[in-house]
Amino acid sequence: MPFAMLGFMIGTKTEYADWDWPILLLVVLCMIFARSAAMAFNRYLDRDIDAKNPRTAVREIPAGVIAPKSAMIFTIANCLLFVLTTWFINETCFYLSWVALAVVLGYSFTKRFTPLCHFVLGLGLALAPIGAFLAITNRFDLLPIMLGVAVFLWVSGFDIIYALQDEEFDKSQRLKSIPAYLGRENALRLSEAVHAICGVLVAFFVWKLSQGFDEVGALSWAGVVFFWALLFYQHFLIKPNDLSKVNLAFFTTNGIASLVFCAIVIVDLIG
Repeated sequence: MPFAMLGFMIGTKTEYADWDWPILLLVVLCMIFARSAAMAFNRYLDRDIDAKNPRTAVREIPAGVIAPKSAMIFTIANCLLFVLTTWFINETCFYLSWVALAVVLGYSFTKRFTPLCHFVLGLGLALAPIGAFLAITNRFDLLPIMLGVAVFLWVSGFDIIYALQDEEFDKSQRLKSIPAYLGRENALRLSEAVHAICGVLVAFFVWKLSQGFDEVGALSWAGVVFFWALLFYQHFLIKPNDLSKVNLAFFTTNGIASLVFCAIVIVDLIG
């Protein structure tokens, strides 16, 4: 959501669009519907796998709190609401809504046949800033695409970290993941490399943003440093022989990094 809001804000600062509250509301609804559909479908599709994994056996479907049929109905309802919402934005978003759904729903299948599943998840979230910019401007542009690539690398890197918890389980079930394929230590090194590239791209994104908008300056660069610091801290928390702080790194650190970075840049854009 924070990166979608940043993509939207960039769009409002271009010559192609002005601030539009109804479009902003529709963008927020799209984010909610797409995420809800993706999460519910993932839980539905993985229900048998989750039931075998001690870490995930407490999830709603294997625990019997939610029926699989209900999860599927919820998924379909959110997919339809997502597509309907894009219809009220513009034709381009409507026609591409099916592509977005294919990516965010298709991710749930990928761990069954490729260890690159983490990067498919990254692609799904990378669509957020690009889609929000497209919603307000009805066009593509380099800046939101750059931001989308940064999000792609950021999400892919931290999902590899999260998957470390299930390395042995994935191997036992013949599921594909980077940790199961490369081993814990090599998976961490790959995650570090992906996040290093992400950090460089975030800096380049802000530099390009400052070239196009005079309002962008020291505040946004402070946001870059903060984002870098939390990327580093995330990897400082995780050791090959100690995964006790995975949830802190995955949920807390990444949540704060995205929210603060995007908020800082948005404030800078507002001037």
